[in-house]
Amino acid sequence: MTNQPPRGQRDGAQAKGDQEEWHGHRIVTERDLGAVFDDDGDESAARRSKRKRTFHGIVLGLLITVLIAAAVIAQGITSGWIALPQAAPREPVETGCPAGPYLYQSPDTVTVNVYNTTATPGLAGEVAEALKERGFVVETVGNSTVNREGMTAIILSGPTGESAAFTLQQQIPGTQYIQDDREDASVDVVVGSAYDSLVPVEKAQAAPPGPITCPWQSEAPSGEAG
Repeated sequence: MTNQPPRGQRDGAQAKGDQEEWHGHRIVTERDLGAVFDDDGDESAARRSKRKRTFHGIVLGLLITVLIAAAVIAQGITSGWIALPQAAPREPVETGCPAGPYLYQSPDTVTVNVYNTTATPGLAGEVAEALKERGFVVETVGNSTVNREGMTAIILSGPTGESAAFTLQQQIPGTQYIQDDREDASVDVVVGSAYDSLVPVEKAQAAPPGPITCPWQSEAPSGEAG
């Protein structure tokens, strides 16, 4: 009988069923490593999942807040208790009636602002849409108050907008022209209670060269934004 280990068994190994020790030291197995790393991995995944849920909650909350705010603002504008700022007609200045004569301008070269000075809601929008259909470039639509009863409309422009003002006078019968100190060629149309409708487009386009109509050469109506 010898002291040699059985064939196939390493020197110092334990009994055949014990494969986790070598010379009295425990062998770290793949199962041991997996248990350690699996624990760490589960913990990291849990942290990532928690952060993701928190981030998604914040984004969702902000989105809901923005949607609610937009709905409230839209309702306020529709109901009229939130008023958007609007440009007001410029103050008229004392001036004589421009001599002319003026030529009818292509509507797509004329920029016009339309203001309602009557108690009829939406009148400025109605006139603006009618002018748009004829090719005019409508920029601002709003309200104004002018101390003049029974007027059809007031046409206002600066010196560089005289031809454009003449062109707009051909669209609305019985308008009065007032010149202000603006430097661009835009024109304001302030619609009064005597306004009925635009003249037929064929008649307006056929207007011969002529002067601007401005009977208020010495008596300009006062006006202020409304």
